[in-house]
Amino acid sequence: MTIELVPLCMVEITLGEQIFVGAGGAGMRVIAEVDAATLSGERLSGTLKGKSGADWVTVNGTIGVVDVRIAVETHDGAVVYVSYGGRVDFTDGTGAAPIYVAPTFETGDERYAWLNVVQAVGKGDLQGSALTYEMYELR
Repeated sequence: MTIELVPLCMVEITLGEQIFVGAGGAGMRVIAEVDAATLSGERLSGTLKGKSGADWVTVNGTIGVVDVRIAVETHDGAVVYVSYGGRVDFTDGTGAAPIYVAPTFETGDERYAWLNVVQAVGKGDLQGSALTYEMYELR
């Protein structure tokens, strides 16, 4: 059995204000608000719906655990909930290593019902407040 990666979309996120919660039981918690998000691809494209997004990051030592949740409105008016968790190695500082994520999707719009069963993977890059991902559907 071979895994196939089918291109899904490129994601460009602009992060906004960071809220520093501090060191708790799981590590240092930082919440980064999402100011803007654009998904662009042949199969999925859209933009952030309202102010629905944030990245709840926990840093424990040099390991960053991301927990992102946003709502996207597609180019043709469907609303899609996107959530993903992932990992990043902060050993050499923020933005030095790729961010690896595993997105899932939820929607009630029949045109995009196929997304409800998609498991995706992504590889991201963070430079300042600009976060960019390549996302692929796993098959």
